[in-house]
Amino acid sequence: MRRQRSAKIIATLGPASSTAPMIEKLFLAGVDVFRLNFSHGSHEDHRERHRIIRELEKKVERPIGIVLDLQGPKLRIGSFREKAIHLEEGQRFILDHDATPGDSARVFLPHPEIFKALRTGADLLLDDGKIRLRVQSITPKQIETRVITAGPLSDRKGLNVPTVALDISPMTSKDREDLAFGLSLGVDWVALSFVQSPKDVLEAKELIGDQAGIISKLEKPLAIDHLEEIVQLSDAIMVARGDLGVEMPPEEVPSIQKRIVRCCRKAGKPVVVATQMLDSMVKSPTPTRAEASDVATAVYDGADAVMLSAESASGEYPVESVAIMDRIITHVEQDPFYRTMQEASLPAPEATTSDAITAAARQVAHTLKAAAIVTFTTTGTTTFRAARERPEAPILAITPSLKTVRKLALVWGVHAVQSRKVKSFSEVVTDACVVAEQTGLAKTGDLIIVTAGVPFQVAGSTNILRIAQI
Repeated sequence: MRRQRSAKIIATLGPASSTAPMIEKLFLAGVDVFRLNFSHGSHEDHRERHRIIRELEKKVERPIGIVLDLQGPKLRIGSFREKAIHLEEGQRFILDHDATPGDSARVFLPHPEIFKALRTGADLLLDDGKIRLRVQSITPKQIETRVITAGPLSDRKGLNVPTVALDISPMTSKDREDLAFGLSLGVDWVALSFVQSPKDVLEAKELIGDQAGIISKLEKPLAIDHLEEIVQLSDAIMVARGDLGVEMPPEEVPSIQKRIVRCCRKAGKPVVVATQMLDSMVKSPTPTRAEASDVATAVYDGADAVMLSAESASGEYPVESVAIMDRIITHVEQDPFYRTMQEASLPAPEATTSDAITAAARQVAHTLKAAAIVTFTTTGTTTFRAARERPEAPILAITPSLKTVRKLALVWGVHAVQSRKVKSFSEVVTDACVVAEQTGLAKTGDLIIVTAGVPFQVAGSTNILRIAQI
């Protein structure tokens, strides 16, 4: 079974989408990768969803990727004596170490690292940015602020510190337990929340190793200051626009999104655009025209994947959300302007043998109107570089590794197939011709472009290109 589009769809599973029949409907509607959001649900919930996906994978004979999305640190204020208060513009408001219930003058802040890092003049955002406080003074025991944006405030609301680097690990004790559990199941990707700097990615890499790919979620403006370093250290990137939109002005998010996508394209790393893409479909069977345009824009920009969150996890129309997203992507990719944009944004190849071969494969496939570009890969590196070129021809990835096959479900334009282990390049070519024909990518007489690295099983060693005829 092969999708007739290049950009991929990720759907989040939740209360509205956890049964085997519903997960199968979502897959048939267009889902390539399922997201398990560990901010919600028990380990047993996620174990069952994982089992259903793997059973479905066997049934449809197509690899399905699974993302474990870690919750990350959650900064919250304490509770109030009256459960809720109302802050007035200009008033004085204190955040302190006193754990007793707060009132209209103060509230408990159970995060000592904020007291250490905060500076006078910085802003604190409460309740997803609905309340804005400006820091007037700081002592070891309290933070005095002035209310800039007024409104109601209730117990345990979230807090964002947009301009200050906090000395907090992105991995809480809960995250470490969730990670160990997810890796024992065999998830393909781990999405890392609260990334502030490159060292946060390195910390996760030490725990994960090569057991799964790391998707760094860019949801804090501070991470954008280290964008290129974070991209280089990560296996993939997620543009988490919800939190970005809280911590920076909304008008800046679109340009930041484009910057991140361009940076990932240049580095040859998959990039996912996420959050509120079809948000109205949580309650409505059709999206707004603006939402359809938002999905289309991400595809035009060259995103590898677009993601559904509440739409598929808890919404009333999960299957319809996937189906319309599938149709939007397909329509965009049939637009001649889409191909023009991909060509215009093609990054220059790096001065490596692998890049020279993959760039040549795209050009040769274009010149000869080849039916497919076939990459033989062990770790997926060869295929990542081929996808970076955004070729007109579909990319067929052949690998002996089931883990790599599932991982590649996230990558633009790739149809991945597990194969036997080969001992020679002639066997690679033979298998490429057989699989290309079996999957319907090529027919008798068609040309395919085959790339591989010799010796085999060495990441990034692509050094051979062959033109073969079916």
